[in-house]
Amino acid sequence: MKRIVGILFIAIIGGAISLGLYKLTEKKERPIQYSYHADQRLPVRPVNYSLNAGFNLPDFEIPAALSVPAVVHIKTEFQRKSGVYDDFFDLFNFGQQMPDERYRALTAVGSGVIISPEGFIVTNNHVVQDADKITVTLNDKRVYKGTIVGTDPSTDLAVIKIDEKNLSALQFGNSDDVRVGEWVLAVGNPFNLTSTVTAGIVSAKARDINILGSQGSVESFIQTDAAVNPGNSGGALVNTKGELIGINAAIASGTGSFVGYSFAIPSNIVKKVVDDFISHGKVDRAYLGIYYKEIDAQFAKDEGFPDVKGVYVEDVVEGGAAAMAGFKKGDVVLQINDMPVNSKSELLEIIAQHNPGDKINVKIEREGKTIDLPVTLQSESGSLAVVKNNQIIIYGATFQRITQNEKNRFHLDDGFQITRLDNGLLKSSGIREGFIVIAIDKQPVHSTQDLKDALSTKKGGVLLEGIYPNGLRAYYGIGL
Repeated sequence: MKRIVGILFIAIIGGAISLGLYKLTEKKERPIQYSYHADQRLPVRPVNYSLNAGFNLPDFEIPAALSVPAVVHIKTEFQRKSGVYDDFFDLFNFGQQMPDERYRALTAVGSGVIISPEGFIVTNNHVVQDADKITVTLNDKRVYKGTIVGTDPSTDLAVIKIDEKNLSALQFGNSDDVRVGEWVLAVGNPFNLTSTVTAGIVSAKARDINILGSQGSVESFIQTDAAVNPGNSGGALVNTKGELIGINAAIASGTGSFVGYSFAIPSNIVKKVVDDFISHGKVDRAYLGIYYKEIDAQFAKDEGFPDVKGVYVEDVVEGGAAAMAGFKKGDVVLQINDMPVNSKSELLEIIAQHNPGDKINVKIEREGKTIDLPVTLQSESGSLAVVKNNQIIIYGATFQRITQNEKNRFHLDDGFQITRLDNGLLKSSGIREGFIVIAIDKQPVHSTQDLKDALSTKKGGVLLEGIYPNGLRAYYGIGL
């Protein structure tokens, strides 16, 4: 009898334990409920999230398979002047061979994207800038010598070419269709590791991080949290269709390595620059011809604007595209071709996709009324900024007429000094700030109109003659 009672007692205890474990397990397997109630006046609607529920996650195998063969490794060799020498000495060595000991050999690595089966590759300008030798290694380890087709510092883009055909190339996607939150892949060669693929989402669009630094630069980056590190520069940012939507260019980091923020040049800008280089060897950039200011809450309040939106027109370039279309100081640009414009970077991104001569429609607000203005965009030479004190801006250079004291000092009748030099034809030709232009094609320059006509109407090239503040005379041939 005692034995039977003992067995029953053990059975009852075991059943109780089993029942308890079942209840505990049952509670854990129930769907977890999350609630978000930012406004207590609204009813709370629970979100059911089951631990064993299926997820509709994107499949990265196809875009990775399409993009990896089209992304190349780029190695550049170049020489950098030793820090013990000063730029001052360059003024006395125009056209002369510098002693080798003044320079030290350096190498750099980056990435590039094949955008044509005929061997055209797009990368960052900073990857190949000043390169003496470019070596391109394909994903299948074939190695080629690369030659530069064109470089554009204002967008940090460059096109190089290798002598090969029937290559795997990426197709351009429409970066205007990219949406914040969508999945993307970054493909490149970080830390010299070839064919590396990382995934993330688009964190923001039209970011201006002021990394290019020149007045004429175009910064409207796609921000992503896909891991990008040194060596990824010039690599591909692709969508889940395997389309190229950006060229990776920069990271935000205090250490030099990825910490969650990376930036890519939108593919629509890339495609425009690439097409220009391949078609005619240079970038034909379009200009709207306005000075502008972003509108914040305080500025909107001060000016009496009902909304914080649009870009404020501070001034209109004389003779520029906007002036010809009827723009006025104080207008607010709201849209270009039905695309909202609320920042400098958005405005620049849209204009940078167009060519001189393209027609666009700009929606502006003027004195409380909405007006549509058709605009025919101009080239840089057609959108010269002639402003106060006979100052003129052309090809990235700001010219200021010299004073009477400067005329007396240098024994000149007239001249125009370069007071600021941004990226453009003149800077790439070797001219430096401070240079005073005396004559163009042996014709004296006496007025802003002389300067404008000589630089904007001639075809082929011109010869600039002038003098530096230290008394050094110099001549520059400029290809137009």
